Amino acid sequence: MPSIPRMLQPGNRGSGRAPADPPTPPVPSARAVVDCGVYVDGVRSQGTQDFRRSLAQVRESGEGFVWLGLHQPDERQMNDVAEAFGLHPLMVEDAVHAHQRPKLELYDDTVFLVLRTISYVDHDSLEVANDIVETGEIMVLAGRDFVITVRHGDHTHLAGVRQRLEHMTDHLKLGPSAVVHAVADRVVDSYLAVVSEMESDVDEIEERVFSTKNNDVDIDVVYLFKREVLELQRAVYPLVMPLARLSGNKSTSDMSPVRFDSPVMSPDAKEIRRHFRDVADHLTQATDLIAEYDERLTTLLNAASTKVSIQQNTDMRKISSWAAIAAVPTAIAGIYGMNFDHMPELHWPYSYPVLLTLMVCVCFTLWRTLRRNHWL
Repeated sequence: MPSIPRMLQPGNRGSGRAPADPPTPPVPSARAVVDCGVYVDGVRSQGTQDFRRSLAQVRESGEGFVWLGLHQPDERQMNDVAEAFGLHPLMVEDAVHAHQRPKLELYDDTVFLVLRTISYVDHDSLEVANDIVETGEIMVLAGRDFVITVRHGDHTHLAGVRQRLEHMTDHLKLGPSAVVHAVADRVVDSYLAVVSEMESDVDEIEERVFSTKNNDVDIDVVYLFKREVLELQRAVYPLVMPLARLSGNKSTSDMSPVRFDSPVMSPDAKEIRRHFRDVADHLTQATDLIAEYDERLTTLLNAASTKVSIQQNTDMRKISSWAAIAAVPTAIAGIYGMNFDHMPELHWPYSYPVLLTLMVCVCFTLWRTLRRNHWL
């Protein structure tokens, strides 16, 4: 017996509505997992990458910690992770939506660190460059027995960090704090790499602006780099205070330093603080270079604007000079073009050559005077 169409079945007649689309199946949280491992005494344990089983293994044995890496998780995926690790809802919201300012926050026994990453964009010439730097974002959530890294964007600079750290057994023994340091160190080193690559561009702009041979200054290029430096400042400068807290520097931080001797991090607080002080020192170098570039670009912007104004004034003086020279024959032609009958010079046989000679002499005198005064 043939089946009855759904729209003609009893209860659906006259409804006039199409059947609803089937719900989209949820994306499993494992899709967002880049890697997951259990580390005991600085050595990665063999086993599954499922973060739930890994966390259960660590908490049952009371040894080691779980390192979970995620890439652009959605809200449902992050909620699954939060449920397993006991994360605060505000951390979940920030980890999903990203676009956060670099910061360090404490949620009970969990440290939440936000880092902005930057990457230098190669370009053939300054005229065709649209962007000099591109940004990404890394969030690190560290607790007593776990650390979660959440990446947003393609320029996060985390490739190879886990493999490199797995060969540093002594450092990895420090626990989740070692992972936090490794991520922060990698990001800050990328800052130094980017600002070093930008130096040649800034030098080239400076050479163009102050070049005596180049009178056509493209001020848009200076504006482009000024904008990119401002983007660097927004990514780098806010990280000064979080690193001051992580390194235990009370003099530069209005907030209390993070207690690494608490259950949140490694009990070896002095050792890990030494590592974070080294990262903070590298960050200071990056901020100093960015401040130098900003000052140089501001000077170049003012110099380029002044050079453009001077060039415009020079052009206007030349135009005015030629207009003054052209006014002489124009005035004479206008007077004798009025066709009055009683003009004695009209009937003089030498009137035409005399007037031509007079016009040439006056124009030449004006040209020589203006040229002597550097108007032409």
